[in-house]
Amino acid sequence: MKKLIVYTDGGARGNPGPAAIGVVIYGVGERPIRQIGEYIGDGTNNQAEYKALIRGLTEAVMLSAKEVICFLDSELVVRQLIGKYKVKEPELKNLIAEVLRLSNKFLRIEFKHIPREKNKQADKLVNEALDKASLNES
Repeated sequence: MKKLIVYTDGGARGNPGPAAIGVVIYGVGERPIRQIGEYIGDGTNNQAEYKALIRGLTEAVMLSAKEVICFLDSELVVRQLIGKYKVKEPELKNLIAEVLRLSNKFLRIEFKHIPREKNKQADKLVNEALDKASLNES
């Protein structure tokens, strides 16, 4: 069974403001098999967190994963996904629906909250994408 470990992060400068996502996917080895940092336009931190997770899950589907463990440093997003917190914002409801739709493509999926220090690579990709986007605007 193909198992992938997916680290995701999203951020916005200004909240809402310019936003980006970071995704790091590991297979069996210690080296990432995929790293993505992308500017996604304006949004909130929470929207960026969900969009990063959606991108990570989409990549995992393309990589034929059967089992996925997702690590996020957003406790809010993890708690919303596991049903501990209600979601009030309509845009987030749409994004959660997409996460759940993608989740059904795996035999097993887990969402785990980790401290920001354990998500440095995904965070770095977010900041690099935001920095690059701001340079392009100047």
